[in-house]
Amino acid sequence: MSEAARTLGWRTPLIILICGCLLALIGFGPRSTLGLFLSPITQEKGWGRDVYAFALALQMLLWGAAQPFVGGIADKFGAVRVMWIGAVLYALGLTGMAYATSQGALIVSAGFLIGFGLAGTSFTVVIGAFGKLLPANWRSISFGIGTAASSFGQFLFSPLAVGLNQSLNWHYTLLIFAVIVLAIMPLSLALALPRDAQANTTDGPVQSVKEALREALSHRSYVLLILGYFTCGFQVFFITVHLPAYLVDRGLGVDIGAWTIGLIGLFNIIGSISAGYLGDKMPKRYILAAIYFLRSLAIVVFILVPATPLTSMIFGATIGLLWLSTIPPTQALVALMFGTRWLTMLAGLAFFSHQVGGFLGVWLGGILYERTGSYDVIWYLTILLGFFAAAVNLPIVEKPVARPVAASAA
Repeated sequence: MSEAARTLGWRTPLIILICGCLLALIGFGPRSTLGLFLSPITQEKGWGRDVYAFALALQMLLWGAAQPFVGGIADKFGAVRVMWIGAVLYALGLTGMAYATSQGALIVSAGFLIGFGLAGTSFTVVIGAFGKLLPANWRSISFGIGTAASSFGQFLFSPLAVGLNQSLNWHYTLLIFAVIVLAIMPLSLALALPRDAQANTTDGPVQSVKEALREALSHRSYVLLILGYFTCGFQVFFITVHLPAYLVDRGLGVDIGAWTIGLIGLFNIIGSISAGYLGDKMPKRYILAAIYFLRSLAIVVFILVPATPLTSMIFGATIGLLWLSTIPPTQALVALMFGTRWLTMLAGLAFFSHQVGGFLGVWLGGILYERTGSYDVIWYLTILLGFFAAAVNLPIVEKPVARPVAASAA
């Protein structure tokens, strides 16, 4: 166990893991339901789907762009302060969506506020804290469990959003979610890192931010990793935002979309924990390549078969096994290559690539739908990108980065 872990007192590894999982659940849950608000908001306001899609696509982009900076702050000063600021911005964004009366107000609230809020409250920050606070033998499986917790938030909040929308309305649903998000603030205290232990969280040489970034961006395997991660964001966020509307277009009820999104979250619990477990048993690059390849196959089958409640549920379960299960091996590879000192920042930089993909998936989904009247083109693009990601992950070299200067100095 690290020196940091030995100075945490009442915060045992199990308590840290439980609180971190609750943080991941609350942080990801409300955000994962925003696709369910596409139809009611655009219908009530008279806006096109491309307007709502752009707001959420901007959210993805800003979330990713801010993540390396937020990760750097969390690495230097601890996770608590960034999670507090993130929770406030997240809650303000949800509240702003509830009262948005113009397209600009929607973009500011759903795009800017929630985007920056998510950067401070996302599972990336939680997993980075796990890497510093938990024993090394807990690391890979804790990454999987933390990711699974965020997926349980998706499973829990999707039917909750539908039920609240039906019994109240979408305005009150967003306000209730805003209050729930504020629970992140007290829970984050479990991830506080003692100041005198901060310097002991590294398992590599002392580096500045610039040195760490330069090392990572010149490392071929890291570049390949983040190229594949781009596809993950493209696929995941396109499906999250547009799948409910796609199923409605094909004659199914909005509740089928909600339950399909919920099943994705439920089955991703199995997928994420399995990926975290397997990450200690087999090469992580093979796990990632298999996930991307199988995702594309699942999408091919889904768009070719008739749309029914059964086929939608099967797709949700299948794609759920392959959903955020990319995160544990990706995070573990970053930790393996570069150590944990700047883990949150470097994982955040990789996540930026993920979010650029998410931005394009969500935005192009809206644009292409408005121009063609269907989602066919964007579905085909998600399939091709999945095969591309499978290929680029295979050459990754799974070993710590060579540091000849540090080695000679030692």
